[in-house]
Amino acid sequence: MLDYAGRAADLKDSEGGYSLINGSEDVQIGLYDKPLPCFGCGIGWFSFLLGFAFPLMWYYATILYCSNYYRKDPRERTGLATCAIAALVCTVALCITMAVLLLL
Repeated sequence: MLDYAGRAADLKDSEGGYSLINGSEDVQIGLYDKPLPCFGCGIGWFSFLLGFAFPLMWYYATILYCSNYYRKDPRERTGLATCAIAALVCTVALCITMAVLLLL
């Protein structure tokens, strides 16, 4: 039943406040309600930042990306993909450096 302002009149409890429609025991925690691991930025972005000091973290995140780890939480996908790109750039740079050093 709607009152004159278009609001549901039957949602008011006896004290004048509003009550939940489903009740408090039916509250479900959604996928995006829980925070990401690694200080809230996710494993991918944490590995990307830490990879500048320890490049092996980029390769670890690349393995997670290739094994579809992001299906557990889609918010991880961009950070893991960034690490895969960083690992590729690091590998190419290492190959070029090794080729130059061996040819000299």
